[in-house]
Amino acid sequence: MKALVLSGGRGTRLRPFTHTLAKQLVPVGNKPVLFHVLESMGAVGITDIGIVVGETGNEIRAAVGDGSRFGAAVTYVRQDEPRGLAHAVAAARGFLGEDPFLLHLGDNFIENGVARLLDGFERHGGDAELLLGRVADPRAYGVAERTPLGRVTRLTEKPSAPRSDLAVIGAYAFTAAVHERIDRLTPSRRGELEITDAVQGLVDGGARVWSTEVETFWRDTGSVADVLDVNRHLLGRMEARCAGSVDAESRLIGRVVVEEGAEVTSSRLVGPLLVGRNSRVAGAFIGPHTSIGEDCAVVDSGIDHSIVLDRAVVEGAGRITDSLIGRDSRVTGTGARQGHRVVIGDHSTVGIPA
Repeated sequence: MKALVLSGGRGTRLRPFTHTLAKQLVPVGNKPVLFHVLESMGAVGITDIGIVVGETGNEIRAAVGDGSRFGAAVTYVRQDEPRGLAHAVAAARGFLGEDPFLLHLGDNFIENGVARLLDGFERHGGDAELLLGRVADPRAYGVAERTPLGRVTRLTEKPSAPRSDLAVIGAYAFTAAVHERIDRLTPSRRGELEITDAVQGLVDGGARVWSTEVETFWRDTGSVADVLDVNRHLLGRMEARCAGSVDAESRLIGRVVVEEGAEVTSSRLVGPLLVGRNSRVAGAFIGPHTSIGEDCAVVDSGIDHSIVLDRAVVEGAGRITDSLIGRDSRVTGTGARQGHRVVIGDHSTVGIPA
């Protein structure tokens, strides 16, 4: 079985980050979302992986390489424009051939990976297996209707009046039968070739389309709020560990990870939180649910419920919360003391009241 990972979208909901960083490379738990996806492929024994890339393809290639670090062989497929998930599958037809394949969105985090989905695909023996999750507001998703045994009877893309609360999550399993249905598609009202329309074509043609309901945490990390939510979840699963240096004036409370080369002085760290390699924390309060990247500096500041990317500096900035701070950025204080929420992209500088 092959896998196809879609990493060609523009990530407009994550701007300004995605002006300089592919959305699939935004880190959660100090690891790009895409890396979590690729590791889940290895966990189920899939080693032949295609990655569909677009205008951020060079960044994806530089980060992933040939796939050997994930125990896989990676083939890159160029998609000229992000014209829908089904269009991406069509672009990868040469790579996929007639093999069954796993389709996974590169910015979707699914706890425990796709083993449950593939188990259902094998057990049901259908032409497609969908991973479904119950959501409070299905209008932003593809929505599935199914029989009590789990056979899918209808799919609707972003319906205004949903007939189910079962959203299609960003992982699917297909046989080669889906290609013929994709070939018949015409663009939707959004101007895209929708994978939901291809699956509905399978249903209408009498193919066996089954579903598996996810039982673990999952998120589409397309927004800042969802990125922070996944980060919180991952940090909550870590065990305390200190491979760096912590002086006698500092306190580590709860599940705190201090990576190799990191230095903590005169600070209070409340977990769950992660301080990345070679970062410096001095005179600071950090935590909980915060990840600090590599080679960062947090000095005379407070941070909680936030992500600080590699080589960022936060100094004299008062309290920062619910924030996402880009690579090589500087956040410095300017005066009066209050809490702040900031989302700044890479290579930025901002001064805030401290």
